[in-house]
Amino acid sequence: MTRKLKVDIFTDVVCPWCLIGSVRLDKAIAELPKGVEVEVENHPFYLDPNVPADGVDVGHMLKTKYGRDPAEMWARPQEEARKSGVDLDLSQQPRMFRTAKAHTITRLAKSRGTQHALANAIADAYFLEHRQINDDAVLADIAAEHGFDREEALRLMNDPQELETTEHLAISAARQGINGVPFFVFDGKFAMSGAQPEEVFQRAFAELLKPEVASQ
Repeated sequence: MTRKLKVDIFTDVVCPWCLIGSVRLDKAIAELPKGVEVEVENHPFYLDPNVPADGVDVGHMLKTKYGRDPAEMWARPQEEARKSGVDLDLSQQPRMFRTAKAHTITRLAKSRGTQHALANAIADAYFLEHRQINDDAVLADIAAEHGFDREEALRLMNDPQELETTEHLAISAARQGINGVPFFVFDGKFAMSGAQPEEVFQRAFAELLKPEVASQ
């Protein structure tokens, strides 16, 4: 008998900890026993809703805000990423962009069954391939590999109504008390924030699979 679980994940594509958290979630899912199926639904969140249209220089922003060498602040997420097999070099992606279009095309991929894979692909494009994910053509190319016609993707990610829906959902998440990402909700029963170690994700699934939890 198949046991079905649901994980809701709130992330922003320009958040390095979200990249790490998603990788760790996926690793934990891959280690689950046969007969357990996990649906992952990605939800929009804006790491910085005030990013200008042309983006911001992340290194300059961090140095101005904290008065420290950005390399010092990048060291920890880079090391954590490597622990999970991700070769992350944050100095290679100098700009942070608006993510409304990326969130919109990701949200609309749910009905195609490719949402989580598309979210991961956009994050990989940004952090690991150092592509400019504020560029419609870049997003359309990625979407075309995950169930969209390229022209359709371009139309949807620029649709004012779809962008407004994404904006509403991102603002709603913040108003519900989610003030940092990644943020995970496991089967609607409990939540956790941050890119926790992989064993924490494993324990979360083990808790869900306990008979007394499953029957609730």
